[in-house]
Amino acid sequence: MKLLHACQFLLLCYFICITDCASFRFASYYASHMVLQQKPSQAVIWGYGEVGAAVTVSLFNGSDTISKKSVPINDDAGVWKVLLDPVDHGGPYWLLAQQRYQKDITDLALHDLLFGDVWLCSGQSNMEMTVSQVFNASEELAKAADYPTIRLFTAALEVSLEELDDLAKVDLQWSAPTPENLGNGEFTYFSAVCWLFGRHLSRRLKYPIGLVESVWGGTPVEAWSSKRALQKCGLSQHMECASSRSMYAGPCNYTVLWNAMIHPLLNMTIKGAIWYQGEQNTGMNTDLYNCTFPALIEDWRLSFHEGTNGQTDRYFPFGFVQLSTYQKSQQNDNYPVIRWHQTADYGYAPNPKMNNTFMAVAMDLGDDNSPYGCVHPRDKQTVAYRLYLGARAIAYGEKNVPFQGPFPTKFEIFYKESYINITYDQKLLITHLSDSIFEVLCDSKDETVGGWFPVPVTSACSNVVTVYFKGCSQISGIRYAWEDWPCEYKKCPIYSIQKKLPAPLFVEYFKK
Repeated sequence: MKLLHACQFLLLCYFICITDCASFRFASYYASHMVLQQKPSQAVIWGYGEVGAAVTVSLFNGSDTISKKSVPINDDAGVWKVLLDPVDHGGPYWLLAQQRYQKDITDLALHDLLFGDVWLCSGQSNMEMTVSQVFNASEELAKAADYPTIRLFTAALEVSLEELDDLAKVDLQWSAPTPENLGNGEFTYFSAVCWLFGRHLSRRLKYPIGLVESVWGGTPVEAWSSKRALQKCGLSQHMECASSRSMYAGPCNYTVLWNAMIHPLLNMTIKGAIWYQGEQNTGMNTDLYNCTFPALIEDWRLSFHEGTNGQTDRYFPFGFVQLSTYQKSQQNDNYPVIRWHQTADYGYAPNPKMNNTFMAVAMDLGDDNSPYGCVHPRDKQTVAYRLYLGARAIAYGEKNVPFQGPFPTKFEIFYKESYINITYDQKLLITHLSDSIFEVLCDSKDETVGGWFPVPVTSACSNVVTVYFKGCSQISGIRYAWEDWPCEYKKCPIYSIQKKLPAPLFVEYFKK
């Protein structure tokens, strides 16, 4: 066919498919205004048509053909799939899909397509909170029009007992950001963390960013995991659980969100993913999270790589938020346990079990005045910024970008003087000397003080913190910030000098 000029193409987009085109269509998440993954990856375009037909997909930039691919439809389900040639970031582009079946020719067209980086944002309600729910919401919403090359997409809340090939429903089809779609009510769309993260990337990279939201509040990691991932952690049986545990609870049955809200996206070429989830697992399979979360990451990576014919990186960058706070009076340690398990029990990311990951610590962002419950702190700006620093370092390979808080590398116990020197991996910013945020484990049966007990910080200099203990002849462990709510807003004792990033919690056991 002849090359189409832009105005002619837009007219085609408007008038095409006047007749019934239901048998020839794009998959649910292909639409005008979308962002496709830039080179060196190849963007995948797929949809449905007549078995036995031939489909040609052409990408245009004005009057120039950028890519043209043809495939037969041999799949019994009528699925067709093409990989566009690699395209550099920019746009807009126009795309024409044409089906030839017997003597019939059917056209589908998309316009205003951009190429850049596509990020998937998933998890539970703290990822689900919209921009209208965060601090300075009106100011944040007013900035929407300043970022026309960020594009948004939201999958609808759906469950399935079987893996779906395509989304059952879309809540927000690909759109440029507006105050309306960024702040559509509470816990709907669009994700504040996802948007603010993408906005930072857009400013830094200066090219289009596509943000895909697939989230559901009150959901455990098991619901977002495939059967293959769960089997790696010994969870091979289908799990059904009550769905009315709280006003924020969502579906918790194994695999149902993987089936309905992740598996359908696997043909989409993406740059990476960010994740904010774990609160629901403080009451469900808590002790398995050090397996289930790394297993989810590994399985998503393999599945997207396979689903895009190798175009999504096999080890694509995966960022996550370490849990914030819930209750100041909480007596059990499920929140710190999940925080620790989020790192596969290393305390930091990336680590040997979680390569190419990055973490935003959020335990210093507690918000006991949040109108959405203190489990939903409103400072999502700091969360997104800390994720962004990690993405710069891990996803984009920038050198010398501080993205981790201080973490201990050496412990020296001096029993005669009753103190421990803790050496960190970087210089420290000490906001105050705490009397309780460090604890030591005394396991001597003859002592009056047993178990974990708080110890004061007596000094801090450069990268060494000294804690003082007495009354215990044998110390078998030390830990930091092992509480649900360890410190007030941005007032934990230890931060990095650069970027003021909080030291994450840790626990260290000493050999006897």
